[in-house]
Amino acid sequence: MQTLRTPDERFTDLPEFAYPPRYCEVDDTEDGRLRVAWVEDGPAQADPVLMLHGEPSWSFLYRRMIPILVAAGHRVVCPDLAGFGRSDKPTRIEDHSYARHVEWMRAVAFDELDLRRVTLVGQDWGGLIGLRLAAEHPDRFGHIVVANSGLPTGDIPMPDIWWRFREAIQGMDTIDVGRFVQSGCVRPMDDAVRGGYDAPFPDDSYCAGPRAMPGLVPTAPDDPASEANRAAWNTLRDSETPMLVAFSDSDPITGAMGPILREQMRGAQGVDHPTIRGAGHFLQEDAGEELAEAIVRFLAAG
Repeated sequence: MQTLRTPDERFTDLPEFAYPPRYCEVDDTEDGRLRVAWVEDGPAQADPVLMLHGEPSWSFLYRRMIPILVAAGHRVVCPDLAGFGRSDKPTRIEDHSYARHVEWMRAVAFDELDLRRVTLVGQDWGGLIGLRLAAEHPDRFGHIVVANSGLPTGDIPMPDIWWRFREAIQGMDTIDVGRFVQSGCVRPMDDAVRGGYDAPFPDDSYCAGPRAMPGLVPTAPDDPASEANRAAWNTLRDSETPMLVAFSDSDPITGAMGPILREQMRGAQGVDHPTIRGAGHFLQEDAGEELAEAIVRFLAAG
């Protein structure tokens, strides 16, 4: 598998994100190795909060949440998905598959970091990947937070706005990642923050990951990932693992999933689920402090 690695100097002077990167190598599933990055903070002995980002962002998205969770005594671990952030970037769209992304994050979280008693925080693709991990390795997880995400199986049609996003990001000659993140926010973003989202992608040759991910979402019942996602949904539906459903009030892409998760997931019953006001799809960017505080309250409740 051919990969690109974003030069380190692209990540200097990022606003509110001075965390030093850590790295490990995982099997790329083609007899090669893939370097995956993460940042972490907080007491090493504390139960970990594993925060997974989505498309087309990276762990920079969680910069306003990390200090709040650490101040509450939690260890926070934020990986960059392969193809994003400081992680290596497979250069072909066909190098990316749903199953590979699940396996790459499994290898980081369990083989490398040996995380246990994990609180998952998953948004966008971070939920699609993280919920699979939580269902397939239930003994590793103590709490689940779903934020503007879901576990699509292709049995329910995707909204029109999602199809327009998929067509746009797959068809553009050059992807302006910062602009895409801004379009998924309600609150304005300054140039330095937009530059932070652009940083992993010096040019379009680094963008196979952002181009690939929309095409990996199961949109038909016979999608290669549909059966595994159905199995994961059934497992999580019956799981007693406490689940917080923390959606924003202004996300046309995933908003409809919030009530379904609250109603159908056993672990979500009896939980005080917040609605994060004044926030779009990327609620961590719009209202990261509010989301972090809701997670702190959820974990404090036991």
